[in-house]
Amino acid sequence: MARIETPKAIRGTQSMIGEEADRFHHVVSTFDKVRRLYGFGRIEVPVFESTAVFARSLGETTDVVSKEMYSFEDRGGDSLTLRPEFTAGIARAYLTEGWQQYAPLKVATHVPLFRYERPQKGRFRQFHQLDAEVIGAGEPAADVELLCFADQLLRELGVSNGVTLKLNTLGDATSRDNWRAALIEHFESHRADLSEDSVARLAKNPLRILDSKDARDRPAADTAPKMVLSSEAEDFFAKVCAGLEAAGVDYELAPHLVRGLDYYRHTAFEFVTDRLGAQGTVLGGGRYDGLIETLGGPHTPAVGWAAGIERLGMMLIDVPFRKAPLIAVIADNPDLSAKADAVAKQLREKDVAAFRSYKNKSKQQAEAARKVHADGFLFVRDKNNANGEVYLAHTGYSTFTSDELWAAVSKINAEGYDLRRENLGPNVAGHTQA
Repeated sequence: MARIETPKAIRGTQSMIGEEADRFHHVVSTFDKVRRLYGFGRIEVPVFESTAVFARSLGETTDVVSKEMYSFEDRGGDSLTLRPEFTAGIARAYLTEGWQQYAPLKVATHVPLFRYERPQKGRFRQFHQLDAEVIGAGEPAADVELLCFADQLLRELGVSNGVTLKLNTLGDATSRDNWRAALIEHFESHRADLSEDSVARLAKNPLRILDSKDARDRPAADTAPKMVLSSEAEDFFAKVCAGLEAAGVDYELAPHLVRGLDYYRHTAFEFVTDRLGAQGTVLGGGRYDGLIETLGGPHTPAVGWAAGIERLGMMLIDVPFRKAPLIAVIADNPDLSAKADAVAKQLREKDVAAFRSYKNKSKQQAEAARKVHADGFLFVRDKNNANGEVYLAHTGYSTFTSDELWAAVSKINAEGYDLRRENLGPNVAGHTQA
């Protein structure tokens, strides 16, 4: 019989298990907690849209549209695209689902996105992002609130050390149009020195040349004219900066931080770190007051940000994120398995995470508990055992103290068990006793 070949995983995709999956979920659950604190409602939007939604919003000349989108024709002959980013689909829903009635609309979501990119550290072809948007608010206070939301998220995750908020203004429409014309004139005078990609972008998307990584473009990009802000744009940015300072959110001005598409206005920002190699941006966004008009809607101010869940998860590798201990309940002998199951059930009913192995021997149960990184061992013995009917021991490697473990398991004292603990000081890791 011919050997059946197992299908391979698709390049650029990932399957998660164990701590990696736990880190992923921790990022999502922390985001869900913080977005509730800021009054952002949860939304769901389709995983695919009409290709025109992204082609119009992202621009036909961008790499995402021209090279990276997963587009296909369905059986009805319509061109559809797996979403490569959030904002366009949310803007489409805002227009077609009647969400204008809720403006200013504060929404958040987290879902998979798809781009045909070269896979590398922290970057996949199916990847996941967090997203937060305020649609229908043109005041600087909306930008400040979103940035405070992002800052608190990073602090709640415990990854804010070494992360810097880079902040810039792209001006209002008048400032940006004048700057765009000046950039085209400047880069035209250096056309012969530019890379092929930058020459192609010159007429339609000259701002993209400013953040080019090609060494041939840097001399022209570094000497490019700076934007001259209108008084209205200056006032808007000053209010954003003042709001951040009042809220205690640190930032650095980054005049070269740009967004290439014309519908971006005013605030642009990125939270960056040097802990992820070349892919140093962990969260980024800005104000996109002109986007909804590109989809046929009325002028609608909006601002938002997105953050890669995988990248945030990578930053959690050295950060203890388990908020409560995991207790392994171990039966001293096979006859006590049912009793151990009952103890585990009672712990869970008290909101204490409990692990039970399917093995019969206590040594095998302890080995299984170590594999799942249990924080404490709770040995279940005969009722008249001299060492205690239910006995707590510290694993010796947990980040939780023995007092913290005792506080968790002592919740079952009311069930009538003779509950005892290892004789340790409050901050000393113990050794497993069988």
